[in-house]
Amino acid sequence: MTDTTEKKERIAKRMARAGLCSRRDAERWIVDGRVNVNGTKLESPAFTVSATDAILVDDKPLPTLERPRLWRYHKPTGLVTSHRDEKGRETVFDALPDDMPRVISVGRLDISSEGLLLLTNDGELARRLELPATGWKRKYRVRVHGHPRAAQLKALEKGLTIEGVRYAGIEAALDSSKGANSWLTISLREGKNREIRKVMEHLGFPVLRLIRVSYGPLQLGELEVGQTDEVKSKILRDQMGVEKFDETEEVDTAPLPSRKPKHQGTLSPKGAPNPKNRPPRDKTERPKGKLKSNARKRVR
Repeated sequence: MTDTTEKKERIAKRMARAGLCSRRDAERWIVDGRVNVNGTKLESPAFTVSATDAILVDDKPLPTLERPRLWRYHKPTGLVTSHRDEKGRETVFDALPDDMPRVISVGRLDISSEGLLLLTNDGELARRLELPATGWKRKYRVRVHGHPRAAQLKALEKGLTIEGVRYAGIEAALDSSKGANSWLTISLREGKNREIRKVMEHLGFPVLRLIRVSYGPLQLGELEVGQTDEVKSKILRDQMGVEKFDETEEVDTAPLPSRKPKHQGTLSPKGAPNPKNRPPRDKTERPKGKLKSNARKRVR
């Protein structure tokens, strides 16, 4: 009988913690027969592993666990928040710096949206920050066509149902109106797919520009378009409940060596198409807005 008990965890959670994919994706990969543990192909995600188990995904060893890390990224318009796009469009992960490790996004911003996108090497951290139960408010600056009335915006706090989909309460305030358009500040905690666009369209005010300016305590600030900035380890521990990875770890020391693969993102099944000759990125003029000048300021 030993003094210590070998710590075990679900295989999908272990894969997510390694930053390979989300827990949900891991479960799908296992059912698809892509995961092998100690020479045996798994058929069900109902399996636990320890640090001594040999785990292969698509015949490649699972990446070694690193301490949880989180980055702010100023996403521009025209990029897809996906590891691979079936239409061959450029993705957020194609545009990241070469010294970034493999990361996944915390939630998404659609191709036409911009602003703060969080990236992490830890799938479990991503899942925790995405959950509505976490209670983190996501704030946006939104330009719409038309002039919403205060009463219309106030009514959104009660939530509404559009085409059978229930949207929780949304905080919206009119900031200014000029010509045919208006700027709003909109905050929500749930963030369903294209939620703000669908809600405002339902009210008769199409969204012309959408910029996420904060996610919980993390702000876009003056982060330049396309720039990344790593969140300090102390913030991860104090505000996000991330346990210290190693008692000997020095806070905010030099970054860990990159393990970014040739193609950033999750592994793809064998034989899966890898789009090449992507169409040129749309470089049409970016819409004007109040945050344009801030976005161009460099971080000192």
